[in-house]
Amino acid sequence: MTSSRRQKIELMLKDEPDDVFLRYSLALLMEADGEWEAAIDLLQELARGEPPYVPAYQMAAQHLAKYERTDDARRALREGIEEARRQNLTHAAGEMAELLMSLGDTPK
Repeated sequence: MTSSRRQKIELMLKDEPDDVFLRYSLALLMEADGEWEAAIDLLQELARGEPPYVPAYQMAAQHLAKYERTDDARRALREGIEEARRQNLTHAAGEMAELLMSLGDTPK
């Protein structure tokens, strides 16, 4: 099932290569297909985009934590919280703060 959805998204990306939501969706499907390192790379690229895509910080952090890259996950969350606050996305900042605390760190 994931591969047919992934194929559709990859086809749509040929027409709209800069579509942030399509790229985010592709990253989620890549992780589901076991390509977690490439998925994290894509999520981090989205987080560094202009403007930064805030959901990518949290999802990257979740994947990093899942694969025992806890320090990297904490770093992604701290950056994500700052960016969410800049974009006035308080709910997203709060969710990332909760995840950060669950990883043994406190938001600043």
